[in-house]
Amino acid sequence: MPSKTANPARPEPQDRSPMRRIAIVAFPGVTLLDISGPAQVFAELQAIELPGPGYSLSYLSTNGGLVPTDVGMMIDTASIGSVAPGEVDTLVVPGGPGIWKIRNDDRLMNWMTEALPKARRVASVCLGAFALAWTGILDGKRAATHWRYCPRLQDSFPKIRVEPNAIFVKDGRVWSSAGVSAGIDLALAMIEEDFGHTTALDVARRLVVFLKRPGGQSQFSTVLAAQASDVEGRFSALHAWIIENIASDLKVETLAEKAGMTPRTFARTYVNRTGMTPASGVEALRVETARLLLESRQIGGVVEVAKRAGFGDDERMRRAFLRHLGVSPTEYRNRFSGR
Repeated sequence: MPSKTANPARPEPQDRSPMRRIAIVAFPGVTLLDISGPAQVFAELQAIELPGPGYSLSYLSTNGGLVPTDVGMMIDTASIGSVAPGEVDTLVVPGGPGIWKIRNDDRLMNWMTEALPKARRVASVCLGAFALAWTGILDGKRAATHWRYCPRLQDSFPKIRVEPNAIFVKDGRVWSSAGVSAGIDLALAMIEEDFGHTTALDVARRLVVFLKRPGGQSQFSTVLAAQASDVEGRFSALHAWIIENIASDLKVETLAEKAGMTPRTFARTYVNRTGMTPASGVEALRVETARLLLESRQIGGVVEVAKRAGFGDDERMRRAFLRHLGVSPTEYRNRFSGR
């Protein structure tokens, strides 16, 4: 957990270059991890020798003082009046159940509206995207938020191009991320943009975040997606059997027989229950299996992983990874470090 003070203590910088201020907005009912996740990532730079100015963290609220989070813990903040809008390098707006009330907080909304065009970079975490949307800064841009609220964001703000599965989205200088832990991925990507890939991976190692996920990766696994759609769990046993036999020839006829249905009935029922065709379901489970094999590093080469996961060849697996995760198997594995 980061120190929750308005002005966190920092070691004496090695040079006299001005620090870049990251201002994180707080409000009653803010999600604690939406603040502490990115803040911890940014704070880790204190222990790393950087090629340029580092960050200074400010936690700001309308009136300053202690602000209750969604879990009851308090965050010590400074008043927004203590920081001029033009002094902010990166503005981060977190989410939380209290987000809906800040629209009526004229002081806070006016300060953010004035700070947004002056900041080098603007970001939201989870439901913080709605606060950015109220200012109009997301109009005409791509954006992400928690998957449960993507339809609401899109319906409420049709000028925004909502990406429902993305972990985070960068559109110009405006960033937005999905729920809670996605704020960590967003902060790591910002560090990578400012200080390079090596520094970002160093921070990830220090935080024991082995994988620095790319923004386009799905917010949740394909297995969870299928399970979430199949609310009655009708195909849970079948999915478990597929995973156990993932390298087999999993034709529709084979799956239908295992499910005790005719091929036609099975195909129709599976689509209705999971939102995927049987072939797509098998591919999704193979991607999940390959992903875990790549993470474990117990198997040396991508070609062998492709065989173990039932893809047959690495090119077929590469295409499937791009469809489901937005990255190649090699890039996925390379994003792990320190194992």
